[in-house]
Amino acid sequence: MTSRLFFTDDALTADVDVLNCTPHADGFAVILNATPFHPQGGGQPSDTGWINTSEVQKVFHEQDQLVHIVKQPVPLGKAHARVDEARRHLNARLHSAGHLIGVCGERAGWIPTKAHHWPGECRVSFIPGNNAQPLCIGNLEAQLEQWISADLPRVIQINADQRLIGFGELPSYPCGGTHVSSLKQLQAVPKLSISEKKGVLAVRYQLD
Repeated sequence: MTSRLFFTDDALTADVDVLNCTPHADGFAVILNATPFHPQGGGQPSDTGWINTSEVQKVFHEQDQLVHIVKQPVPLGKAHARVDEARRHLNARLHSAGHLIGVCGERAGWIPTKAHHWPGECRVSFIPGNNAQPLCIGNLEAQLEQWISADLPRVIQINADQRLIGFGELPSYPCGGTHVSSLKQLQAVPKLSISEKKGVLAVRYQLD
């Protein structure tokens, strides 16, 4: 099993062991003993970066291992892994913003059903609960501004095989993704739009 360093550590670099490197349709598939790279999944795109000087193009799950697709082969043994900082920071901001929107929806009686945190495509989808109240952009923005201004800290809980992510006293959600360490790192309130179709309400959002 590949140890997921990003579960508990925000470090973007790590000294790792290359266990396997084999040809792949997109380059070479590398297995590490441990990795700082977040794979694609949970509504979030994968990290990119470098293993030594070989560029990491994508990372994905394969059974209990994480597979890193690189452009050039990497020798077995000791190596240095480095995550692309700008991409990680954007993905973490978008994922954290999505969690906050989920909390807003729940407080208004909506039930989150799906979330997608890819740049340019971000949305959280809800179905109505028993007493769902109308969601308006102004109220959402005001609530998000309050939490961001308070700079609520990220809270990580790991129970058995489950990792929970929350901010301050807000509810925590099961999540394997990357997040900001406190909410001022969002830098601004996301730009929002709301639509509803066939009983599903979608809050779309973006961050510059």
